[in-house]
Amino acid sequence: MKYTKTKAVLNQLVADLSQMSMIIHQMHWYMRGPNFLKLHPLMDEFMEEIDSQLDVISERLIALDGSPYSTLKEMAENTKIQDWPGEWDKTTPERLAHLVDGYRYLEDLYQHGIEVSDVEKDFSTQDIFIGLKTAIEKKIWMIQAELGSAPEIDE
Repeated sequence: MKYTKTKAVLNQLVADLSQMSMIIHQMHWYMRGPNFLKLHPLMDEFMEEIDSQLDVISERLIALDGSPYSTLKEMAENTKIQDWPGEWDKTTPERLAHLVDGYRYLEDLYQHGIEVSDVEKDFSTQDIFIGLKTAIEKKIWMIQAELGSAPEIDE
C-alpha cells in the first residue's frame, strides 16, 4: 500500500478538524462580554474555514483509497484536541486561548504531515498540508493579536 503514514495523518486530521469545529462552535454559543458583536460572527467564518479544511482533507484521503472517520464516536475516540463542557464560566480570552491551543496542535500535525508526505513522496498531499498549515498559522497570529500577544509561531 502506498502512502500509509500520510493516510494516517489525513485521518487524524479528520478527527481533529471535526473536534476543532465543535470547539469553535461552542465558543460561538457560549461567549459573552466585550467584543461579542465582533467575535460572534467571526466564529462563523472560523468554522467555515475549518469545515472547508476538513472537506479537503477527507476528499484527499478518499482519493488515496483511504476511509475517513465518519461517525461522532470515531471522531471522539481519535481526536487529540481537548474539549471543555459547555459552561458559562469561561471568559472570552480563556476561550480564545483554548482556540489557540487547538490551532497550535493542528499546526504541528500539518507539519508532521508535510514531513511524512515528503518521505512517502506524496507531493500533492504535501502541497495541501503546506497551504492549510499556512492558513492555521495566520489564525494563530490573528487570535494572539486579539489577546495582545505575539504569534510565537517560531518558538
